Amino acid sequence: MPAMKPTPAIGQLREFSYRVPEEKTVAHVFEGERLFVDMPPVFATAYLVGLIEWVCMQVLEPHLEPGEQSVGTAINVTHTAATPVGLTVKVTVRVSGIQGRRVRFDVRAEDDAELVGEGTHERFVIVRERFLEGVAKKREQFGKA
Repeated sequence: MPAMKPTPAIGQLREFSYRVPEEKTVAHVFEGERLFVDMPPVFATAYLVGLIEWVCMQVLEPHLEPGEQSVGTAINVTHTAATPVGLTVKVTVRVSGIQGRRVRFDVRAEDDAELVGEGTHERFVIVRERFLEGVAKKREQFGKA
C-alpha cells in the first residue's frame, strides 16, 4: 500500500513571478464589452486573482492523491496599485491554516515598483469525480443538461 502524501506545512512558502502580457489587461476580461475595453491597459484584478489561485494550486499539487484537485472557496484580496504591461508581478503565498481538506493562504503581490495587492485565499481539496457528479446533478435539476 503506497504511503499517503504529506499535508502542506503551516508556514510553507511559494513565490512565482509573472511578466504581464497585453492579453492579461482589463480590456481582455470580457472581450468586446465597452466598459472593459475603455479601461486603462493595466493588469486586471481578475487576472491577479487567477494568478494568486494558480500559485496556491502549485503549493497543494504535490500533496494531492490521484483523483484529487483543489477548488477556490474564498478570496479576500486588495488590488491597490496598477501594473502596466511588461512589468513583472511577484506573488508570494504562505500556508496559514489547515482544517481538514480546507487550506488557507496569506497572499501578497508586488510588481517591479511596489506592493500591488495582499490578502487571503482559501482552497478546498476535492475528489474530482465526486465533485463532477454533484455538478451534473445540479445541471440536471435545473434542466440545463
